Amino acid sequence: MKMTNTEYGKLAEKRSPNSKLFKNMSFAFLIGGLICCIGQCFINIYTFLGMTKTEAGLLTSMTMVFISAILTGLGLYDKIAKYGGAGTLVPITGFANAVVSPALEFKTEGYVLGVGAKLFVIAGPVIVYGLTASVVYGIILYLIRLA
Repeated sequence: MKMTNTEYGKLAEKRSPNSKLFKNMSFAFLIGGLICCIGQCFINIYTFLGMTKTEAGLLTSMTMVFISAILTGLGLYDKIAKYGGAGTLVPITGFANAVVSPALEFKTEGYVLGVGAKLFVIAGPVIVYGLTASVVYGIILYLIRLA
């Protein structure tokens, strides 16, 4: 059966599933917003306990990373990410998930060659390019202030 490009395009459009873009964006917004609201609750709790905003922010970051690492280890973070999509990747919890997931995947290879070697497979490039970008931006800012 021979088809022209136009006929193939029409067939592919007819057979392809409808886009769920609005639904996916809505869930990402809601789940990401919920994660951020939980973080804000921790900030409020730590501030209520007498800590400064800086201390509360630091402890909140540590708490959120710890919680997402635990959820990743239990296999629950992936279930949340199935519905939340990019909403689970943007906050700091996504970074913790990116560090813990490869560690769990390669734990059968041992602590040194498995966990230790593969720990930053996903998060490593983020760290490298983030640090590189911050150095470049810092140099640019320094040069602008000199002028």
